[in-house]
Amino acid sequence: MQIPGTLTQTRNNSALLSRRTLLGLGVAGMAAAVLPRGAFAALDNTQASALISQAVADVNAAIASGKAGPALYAQFEALFNKYADVPTIARSALGSAARQASPAQIQGFTSAFRGYLARKYGKRFNEFRGAKFEVQGARQVKTFYEVATTAHLPGKEPFNVQWQVSDKSGKNLFFNIIVEGVNMLASERTEIGAMLDQQKGDIDALIAALKTAG
Repeated sequence: MQIPGTLTQTRNNSALLSRRTLLGLGVAGMAAAVLPRGAFAALDNTQASALISQAVADVNAAIASGKAGPALYAQFEALFNKYADVPTIARSALGSAARQASPAQIQGFTSAFRGYLARKYGKRFNEFRGAKFEVQGARQVKTFYEVATTAHLPGKEPFNVQWQVSDKSGKNLFFNIIVEGVNMLASERTEIGAMLDQQKGDIDALIAALKTAG
């Protein structure tokens, strides 16, 4: 036999618990929506090094695959998709023009820029056949991590390559490469700026030109 007051109290407690549960889920949901993915497991030296270790292993495999031309470029495009924060690199390369571009133009430019990077760096890495990249270590620089690697090329002196890694996109991805002091972001911003000037500031024309450049 249930005592009426006890039954009422039980129902009230259950309702209160349900409201608290829903409130908790709501707060968690808002936090997940507001905070970038990866904010719950912050990037560190180990994660940054692991990302680049896997990336250079895949680069080494691509170089050693014997593929050339479009087949190699497609492989490098897949690597960029997997390991690089292409949207961030693309916006940086587009520079101030990105503020005037429509969302559709940003999307189109990012897609064309991804293919352009794959062709451009695919050709360069094809010259590195037989090369090996070794990860030396990582260090925090402001809000990102820089992973130092050494590239060993047969018959040539080793050279240094730094990979800058961030989790701001929600994933651990690299957003810049510095090869012997040459900064990819700065170089691409200069080259894309020159291409945009050639197209008289027309972003749609730049996108069309990028699809065959590289």
